[in-house]
Order: sequence, then structure tokens, then C-alpha cells
Amino acid sequence: MSCSPDTAAPVHLPLDLRRIPPYERHALIFDSFTRLAAGDALELTNDHDPLPLRQQFEARWPQQFGWEYLERGPQLWRVRIARTGEANSCCGCCGG
Repeated sequence: MSCSPDTAAPVHLPLDLRRIPPYERHALIFDSFTRLAAGDALELTNDHDPLPLRQQFEARWPQQFGWEYLERGPQLWRVRIARTGEANSCCGCCGG
């Protein structure tokens, strides 16, 4: 079996949280994040700064995500949360 890196373009999954009940938001975000491959990202749209969410990401996935504000209020916040991976890791089929 050949081991070659995935050359597909990164996925940027948009999530508009303004339309989702607050009690469902974090579970949806966490579930969506765990399904991302390294290099893929969530792009969140929210009506407030999701700083508490960032703190939860730091606790759950330290050094495994990137956080970039695309827009910072006062009415709308947009954040890209990228799943990071080892720079030299491959598909895993060879243990590398």
C-alpha cells in the first residue's frame, strides 16, 4: 500500500450560529471540529465574541487548532478555527 499525502484542497465549513439555539451551539461546534482533517477549518458566524469557546478549545485541544478572527463586531463576529496537524505526518497507513 502506497503512503502519499492527501492533496485535496482544505475544507472550510461555514457555521452560522445565530440561527442555532445557544444550548446546542458548543456541542455542534465540537462535533464538527472533531470531524475535520488537519488543514480543514470551521468558519463561525456569531452575534457575540466567542472568547469562552476559545478557552474551551484550549482546554480540549491544546496546540491542535488555529484561531483567526475574520470580523470583530460590534454586531457580527466571524472566526476561522482550523484543525492543525503535524507538519510532516502522512496519511497514517505506514505509521509515519
